[in-house]
Amino acid sequence: MAAPRWPRLAYSAALYGLAPLIGWRIWREQVPTYSRLQRLGVRLEPLPPAPRIWLHCASVGEVRAARPLIEGLLARFPHYSLLLTTMTATGAQQALALIAEQGATNQPRLAHRFLPLDFPGAAKRFVARVRPALAILFETELWPNLLHACRRQAVPVAVVNGRLSPRAFSRYQRLRPLMESALANVTWLAAKSPQDAERFQALGCAPSTTSVVGSLKFEQPLPTKALKESECLLRMWDGRPVWVAGSTREGEEALMLSAHRQLLKHFPEALLVLVPRHPQRFGDVAQLCERDGWEVSRRSQQQPVTPSTQVYLGDTLGELSALYGAGSVAYVGGSLVSLGGHNVLEPAALGKPVVCGPSLENFSDVAEPLLAAKALTVVDTPEALASALAEYIAYPQRARQAGEAGQAVIEAHRGALSRTLDGLDHYLP
Repeated sequence: MAAPRWPRLAYSAALYGLAPLIGWRIWREQVPTYSRLQRLGVRLEPLPPAPRIWLHCASVGEVRAARPLIEGLLARFPHYSLLLTTMTATGAQQALALIAEQGATNQPRLAHRFLPLDFPGAAKRFVARVRPALAILFETELWPNLLHACRRQAVPVAVVNGRLSPRAFSRYQRLRPLMESALANVTWLAAKSPQDAERFQALGCAPSTTSVVGSLKFEQPLPTKALKESECLLRMWDGRPVWVAGSTREGEEALMLSAHRQLLKHFPEALLVLVPRHPQRFGDVAQLCERDGWEVSRRSQQQPVTPSTQVYLGDTLGELSALYGAGSVAYVGGSLVSLGGHNVLEPAALGKPVVCGPSLENFSDVAEPLLAAKALTVVDTPEALASALAEYIAYPQRARQAGEAGQAVIEAHRGALSRTLDGLDHYLP
């Protein structure tokens, strides 16, 4: 039985009503080399040759997590090209960096464009222009009009690494008729965990289209280029105790600085590498540090770390792995503020002990095995953070044991990539 039309029509009417606000936001989320008209499903520029697969990732974190899948698709399906779309400007920059790394090997088989806004006409134009053999949506990118356009144009849709945090599930339950009509257009949903699969089914996804394959986040390869940069930084920092606070969010940097101030009482040479999540906040964070009297060096301005430098601001894009690799301990942001956390596997894969706050809803499936292996420490105050950092710095053997435990957890949970690719085989002749 076909899903009712009214939830999607009501959703579209709401989108049109919010068009001025959405337009202002998109005007800011832009890369100069792209036409803003891509947001309306036009000016897509020449696309890679058909037949093509379309993969959509929301932003920078999803592009990073999807890298093994992107490389797997290009290798497994050599007769297809791949179009990668993102919603944010930072996601676009991460995608372009990935394309540059692929080099001549896979060009012109891999390209990036912006995803259009989910207006009915824009969605229809985009799908008609791209004409994908398969649409792949990463995690929770369920745009009702795009899904409807795929169904109308007979494009199979796969949702991979599908996840629904308890918080997101609670929000979507209030929109169940809309979610049910959207999920009716999904051909195959590859969930990260049984809990995620149950939540999708509670929103209307058919059990017959749902599989549990595991998390693709465990499939991240070691970034060899980033590790070389880490070694250079370690040589320049000449044995100083270093901790890295990555992907910090608004209000969290002040907590990091408070913890660092306490850490300096025990380790006066300690260096904090502070890496805000969003580039539009780099300037504000630099001003915060300077206003509080810290000796700051900025990576974007190639300022050297001197013996008097207390805070090194990682205000560049695409270098978080290199900075994590240069630290003795990693703190993963978005977790001492109630935002659900960020990817705790990135530093764990590098053999670093990981510390974070209690807000881990978005990454509970990967955080739990790290917690069980004592590779991840959860703190709830700057004082507790400073104490955890001091213990790892004072006892390097404990830091090594925690780092090795994290790498063992990642190795034990591999396999989601092959299961995902095997599932996609059914929809790509």
